[in-house]
Amino acid sequence: MSFKMPSTEQVRELGDSLGIDVTDSYAGFFIDFIKPFADGYRLIASLPDDVPEIKYPRGGYYRPEGDENTHGAWIAKAHIKGASSGKLAGKKVAVKDTYSLAGVPLTNGASVLEGYVPEFDAPVITRLLDAGAEIVGKSVCEYFSFSGGAATSTSGPVQNPRAWGHTPGGSSTGSGALVALGEVDMATGGDQAGSIRIPASLSGVVGIKPTWGLVPYTGIMGMDPTIDHAGPLTATVADNALFLEVMAGEDGYDSRQKGLQLDTYTKAIGQGIAGLKVGVVREGFGQYDSHPDVDAGVRAAAKTLQELGAQVDEISIPWHLIGVPIWSAIALEGTFHGMIKSALPRNIEGVYPISLAARLGSLRDRANELPDTVKVGMLLGAYTDKYYQGYYYFKAQNLRRKLRAAYDKALGAYDVLLMPTTRMMASRIPPPDAPADVLMQHSWEQITNTCPFNITHHPALSIPCGLGEGSRPIGLMLVAKHWQESTLYRAADAFERSCNWQSMGSSGKH
Repeated sequence: MSFKMPSTEQVRELGDSLGIDVTDSYAGFFIDFIKPFADGYRLIASLPDDVPEIKYPRGGYYRPEGDENTHGAWIAKAHIKGASSGKLAGKKVAVKDTYSLAGVPLTNGASVLEGYVPEFDAPVITRLLDAGAEIVGKSVCEYFSFSGGAATSTSGPVQNPRAWGHTPGGSSTGSGALVALGEVDMATGGDQAGSIRIPASLSGVVGIKPTWGLVPYTGIMGMDPTIDHAGPLTATVADNALFLEVMAGEDGYDSRQKGLQLDTYTKAIGQGIAGLKVGVVREGFGQYDSHPDVDAGVRAAAKTLQELGAQVDEISIPWHLIGVPIWSAIALEGTFHGMIKSALPRNIEGVYPISLAARLGSLRDRANELPDTVKVGMLLGAYTDKYYQGYYYFKAQNLRRKLRAAYDKALGAYDVLLMPTTRMMASRIPPPDAPADVLMQHSWEQITNTCPFNITHHPALSIPCGLGEGSRPIGLMLVAKHWQESTLYRAADAFERSCNWQSMGSSGKH
């Protein structure tokens, strides 16, 4: 991109936008003064970019239809072979359509990004291929990943394999469905409010949101960088631990990855849970949006853990109910800044996809294409930004420490916290002409238990724990101390073995 000197009119317009009075004379002074800077910018443009390498060759891609895409979960199919051996040899992987996969389109479920093709692979993709996995395609996600339902993606709704006509859970909608169908061994997800755990819960599979920074977020479209998490969805706990083992660790790019405490997560499988202390969080149950089948199913799961040798107590964490407003203030204004107002994420040193920033820079020209989920969120983010100068964003960032401390206090006495992942089961996908309020309800009803842990950064795992009304899956969420993913796998594996939920996870049937 060639740097052009601004005109006098452009400088005056910029001054107006910044509240600076700029005369023609001052504009001329400014233009003369910045000429050396212009030479520097031209030098930058002439230098080769520094982005992650593409290690594995790939052919083309295509949009599957008919019998190849019965549930609408694939946005593209491809075949990228990894190393000939490794921990993941023979494993097939679907990649959420927020991950950069060189040569394959990235839409993030959005019409405004159709035709955009990344020029490099996200480092976590290279890790999977280095370990012997095969990338077989990209999974559908919701428009800008701004929904926990299945009604906003440009490619159309994704059907829940266990309850046709219902959401498989979003925003990683296709990822949850493809794992539940048994079409892949693992699908990657991104989680800013629950978008890994929600599809795990509603589709009846296993999904983990690791500790913030454990898995590098480089090359993945996000929202506010302080809530972005990446992780795996799988049919079984053992597979989940195996994939996280490959995905975790510093990539040398993402500045969020500080002080990581890695572990061999597969060693947690088969250990049993005798003596493990479990705190059942009262505030996660019995709320305005709690379905009685979900509450009963998760409490039955807690009793099962007790029968397996864990100490199980009911505890209270009142701050849990304040998690949603704190999350909202951070997520909405933060995403407005990172996606609408500017293409620059806050306080993150890493890899910047230049071509994607250019596409987002033209978003205003097509803003009417955005679904109500994005429009409402961005209007509120713009309102608090303009009229309150970031007060609520910054106050919420400060209050996240109090919320984190409340969970940490409970985790000082207990190894894991327990509650429903989603307080309800999969809801029906609204029709395309549904009123805005119906779409919004469908899109945001699932996050009340999940989103607090995006702002406190605790690892949280969802595992199937039964079926409720209409044979719809119920998800059990376990939360542990930072970097204690192995504790989650230990508890989840013991529960899975006792209930034989592996068969549900791997078959895609009830």
